[in-house]
Amino acid sequence: METTTRRTVIKAGLFTGAVALTPAAVVLDSRPSAAAVPPRTDPFTLGVASGDPWPDGFVIWTRLATDPVAADGRGGIPASTYAVNWQVATDDRFANVVKAGSAKATPDGGHSVHVEVRGLEAGREYWYRFRLGRHVSRAGRALTTPALGSNPASLAMAFTSCANFPAGYFTAYRHLADEQPDLVLHLGDYLYEGAGTGVGRQHAGLQTTTLAGYRQRHAQYKTDLDLQEAHAAAPWLVVWDDHEVDNNYADDIAENASEQPGFLTRRAAAYQAYYENMPLRRSSVPAGPDMQLYRRVPWGNLANFHMLDTRQYRSDQACGDGYKDCADADDPQRSLPGTEQEAWLLDGFRRSTARWDVLGQQVFFGRRDNDPTAKTTVSMDAWDGYRASRERVTRGWIDAGVRNPVVLTGDVHAHWASDLYLDYDEPTTPVGSELITSSITSGGNGYDDPDGRHPWADWNPNLQFWTNLRGYVSTRITPTEMTADFRCVPFVTTPGAEVFTRATLVIEDGRPGIAEVNAPSAAALRRQSSEGGAGAPAAAPSDAQVIADTIAQETHDASTVPVG
Repeated sequence: METTTRRTVIKAGLFTGAVALTPAAVVLDSRPSAAAVPPRTDPFTLGVASGDPWPDGFVIWTRLATDPVAADGRGGIPASTYAVNWQVATDDRFANVVKAGSAKATPDGGHSVHVEVRGLEAGREYWYRFRLGRHVSRAGRALTTPALGSNPASLAMAFTSCANFPAGYFTAYRHLADEQPDLVLHLGDYLYEGAGTGVGRQHAGLQTTTLAGYRQRHAQYKTDLDLQEAHAAAPWLVVWDDHEVDNNYADDIAENASEQPGFLTRRAAAYQAYYENMPLRRSSVPAGPDMQLYRRVPWGNLANFHMLDTRQYRSDQACGDGYKDCADADDPQRSLPGTEQEAWLLDGFRRSTARWDVLGQQVFFGRRDNDPTAKTTVSMDAWDGYRASRERVTRGWIDAGVRNPVVLTGDVHAHWASDLYLDYDEPTTPVGSELITSSITSGGNGYDDPDGRHPWADWNPNLQFWTNLRGYVSTRITPTEMTADFRCVPFVTTPGAEVFTRATLVIEDGRPGIAEVNAPSAAALRRQSSEGGAGAPAAAPSDAQVIADTIAQETHDASTVPVG
């Protein structure tokens, strides 16, 4: 959609709200957009975003809305086409604009703008913004990835998941933005589809089932200023889980039989709204109820990010949802990512020359047996419910000689860390590592355990760390190690919580599994709080209550009622 012309390059005008530009700078045509009369009030109420970076560019995004939560999903914008101007600069004052152009915002696209900016330098920062008439958006920060084949020294990457608007405030997003990472991975449940109220906030509209409803819900989330800060801070790689459509859906099967009629129509509406509201490339434009979301993004030779879609193609959950002891979970015909995506992933392993191969995906990969007296009682919605599929993927990275396989996960509303094995019945030497981020708000205020250990770890030796606090994970990846800080906030039901690191984990190059866990006790954190520190987590309930809360959060997480 880049439409830079000689006129925009040499036009000696000023960009409203900008400092004066040098004569050699690229500037935007300062005349009002010709396609339609711009709105009188600010149309950039949903902020800006960038995503899907590449060595020569990235996607920049915005969506026009003067009334974001309008029930018709149109954001208060008339059914006209608008020409939205955009700029990309090498500095945050836009003194050196290097790319500029105009993109159409159409009613059929929810008045969203997706610009695939090209022709930039590899491995550097840029800033971008938009203009419509006299209105100028805030600026966002983006990065291009390092050149293919290069050897970057490090990468600062954060990942997050599960933000439920009524369950609490998005304070953790603001803290993530303050860290200014190079890259953010969002691993699903960007929003929640249900109706309801929570602590100080409530969803606009009823349960989302139509395009208007999904557009309205996305817009409501985008009005959150903490989320806007996180989007403006760095490029994002996004993938969905279930709540962007319907809790625990599987391919073309709704969670509840009563909602099955017309489900693909609903899925098409949800996918359309998701594309409209995310910084995605044209390759992800939906075709009815289908949308290409899995993709691969390299970071030089340092890392490959394999971004998976574990909803659109999965076999239905075995024996229904929930925690079960189910023989059908071993059926080799069943697949979580679907056979085509499995093949794509295994081919990516074979072709990889990266130091780190990172899977950005949604549901728990390692085993979590919740009952030591039964054979295997595990979540049918996670990889535990697709054991043959998990074994094929794991064996795939082993056979391909992947140097450092790391799985990143969301969904479960708690921080976890797990070693990965080919055979969980014979857990000898780890063959990979899994880092799981807590939610931004889902589950409401959390709690902590004195030793960072879930009760299930007593009979699941792969489980290395756990806390039921809210937050995100901040990582630093180098050729020699991946360091992960489990960042937490002590509460979400009121704004203003400080952030602190509950644990730091290290994965060493060439050594699969968690090499080091540095997790201060909850008592130490409370002492820190009493001395003016970041704030202490609440004490953990009994083991029985921890288990009950874990199962409740993951089985009924469409609820807007905070758990714990």
